[in-house]
Amino acid sequence: MNVDLLAHPAEEVAPKLLGSVLTCKTPEGTVSIAITETEAYSGAADPASHAYRGRTPRNAVMFGPAGHLYVYRSHGLHWCANVVTGTDGTASAVLIRAGRVIEGENLARRRRGERVDSPRLARGPGNFCQALGITGEHNGADLLTDTSVVLAEGEPVPATLIQAGPRVGVSKAHDWQHRFYLAGEPTVSSYRLSPRAKPTSGA
Repeated sequence: MNVDLLAHPAEEVAPKLLGSVLTCKTPEGTVSIAITETEAYSGAADPASHAYRGRTPRNAVMFGPAGHLYVYRSHGLHWCANVVTGTDGTASAVLIRAGRVIEGENLARRRRGERVDSPRLARGPGNFCQALGITGEHNGADLLTDTSVVLAEGEPVPATLIQAGPRVGVSKAHDWQHRFYLAGEPTVSSYRLSPRAKPTSGA
């Protein structure tokens, strides 16, 4: 993966990450997942972004440079992984919402549960990280040079398969068309409107 592909606003990079492959190597083994669903989050202009109110110790990685991994804990339960994009000093990141396991499925299933079927192994951002073995220890990892967690280009995705829609589960700016996914892909998560969501202007 070339850093130049990531050095743009999150909403431009998010659809381009579809089909890319994220690989995580741990002492347990290696899992690789082809990305099938993403969501874009920017900074001060995005009320749903962690960086909406500025830089903090928690979100510092989100301010760049591009190509690093921003990992945070959601609701104290699940790890979520984001690819940092844009220019250094400006908050911008793409949340990885779902993917298809292409290597290490047996290990991913042990982590997720033996009864979980293949399409659900990495469906949803928390499940994606659990299947890969990504935790808070990976926060700040350089996806372009690190050997344990790597982002690579995958097979090209036809533009006709890429669809956009509102973001899932956020209460602010939920109707922004910043969620991108592959049409007809069974690994993509279902859309859920947050019960706290209020109408907002589109972006």
